[in-house]
Amino acid sequence: MDNPEEDSLNLYEDEEIIEVIELNDTEQTAEDLAEELEDVDFSEAGNAGNAGNADDDGWEAEDEMESEQDDSELTFSKHTGSVFCVSLDPVSNSLAVTGGEDDRAFVWSVSDGDVLFECTGHKDSVTCAAFSCDSKLVVSADMSGLIKVWKVENKEEIWSFEVGDLEWLEWHPCAPVLLAGTADGNVWMWKIPSGECKTFQGPSCQATSGKILPDGKRAIVGYEDGSLRLWDLKQGNAVYVIKGNSSSTYHWLSSEGHWCRYRRVLCSFSNENSEAKDSMQEQDSNSVESVGFCNVLPLVAVAYLDGTLAIYDMNSQSLRHRCKHEVGVVHLQWEEASAVIYTCNLAGVVTLWDARSGVMMSEYRGHSAEILDFVLNRDASVAVTAGGDHQAKVFCLQRPDR
Repeated sequence: MDNPEEDSLNLYEDEEIIEVIELNDTEQTAEDLAEELEDVDFSEAGNAGNAGNADDDGWEAEDEMESEQDDSELTFSKHTGSVFCVSLDPVSNSLAVTGGEDDRAFVWSVSDGDVLFECTGHKDSVTCAAFSCDSKLVVSADMSGLIKVWKVENKEEIWSFEVGDLEWLEWHPCAPVLLAGTADGNVWMWKIPSGECKTFQGPSCQATSGKILPDGKRAIVGYEDGSLRLWDLKQGNAVYVIKGNSSSTYHWLSSEGHWCRYRRVLCSFSNENSEAKDSMQEQDSNSVESVGFCNVLPLVAVAYLDGTLAIYDMNSQSLRHRCKHEVGVVHLQWEEASAVIYTCNLAGVVTLWDARSGVMMSEYRGHSAEILDFVLNRDASVAVTAGGDHQAKVFCLQRPDR
């Protein structure tokens, strides 16, 4: 899995750290951050949009893989198309929300698969679905830009809005505030349920990724032209701009975890290297799919479409391990309290890796097509997956040290 040459690879060669940003270390409570957002001057109010009826047409999957082994404890099969996204409620981890190619989203129980309610009225594939920080609200959003917010307690829609083609969407970590990026480069921020709105004008290209920083006051946004902008959410201005060096540079942003809070580090990776520059096809085949910081060690993991999981040491800025999958990796997630990485891939497998040694710990199978998203519960005892086989699955994760 590793060799001396790989262990000594410098991060500035194949994978370039474009810039390191020092973030302040001022700690505030969730209540303080929520109160500060109340003072944000939202210049225009959002209007609720009208939604059409959900498309109930079925979907016939092609070239699905045969899966004889099923390690899952529960299979959720209400979707009639690929399941694109999944999220757990952060308070109890007892509810999941999934969105799919069938223009539908469901809120359902992780323990028995019972549907609490369906998020109806979407006009395109639901690619974003998530719970608010207090688990009282859930948002569902489709590719056309139709965003809907639902109150979990009474299962009712309380707000909706329509933007351009949606790229990403996330809740504020401490307040009922939504942030979204669109294909026209704009970033939107709304207070829910009032719909008060603020927009952040980008460089007239796709806002491909975004992340609210742990301080709750700023957001970092990556754009299609390779640039990064650090936005002050209260003032509405870009306080820091990193210009990209190539229009083919895309960013996967990660500012999560205690290590990032302590070290105040943000990383941006470029998928350009000496071999890939000769061929656009080679660049595409080795694209960065997911990144994440470890909470307990100075490590960052990068997942590639060619099946590589690369683990870098932030102190030495060198490659520590190169873990190989037989197929492309779609998503990765670190455990909160250990140096264990979970990945999902195009073969429909969830894999556990020990980041200290680079050794594979275990695999979980059950999907007959690719896994497109997954999420861990708080103690990493359960993983909920979203698959191209029209199913979501719940896996109970067994570890010898538990």
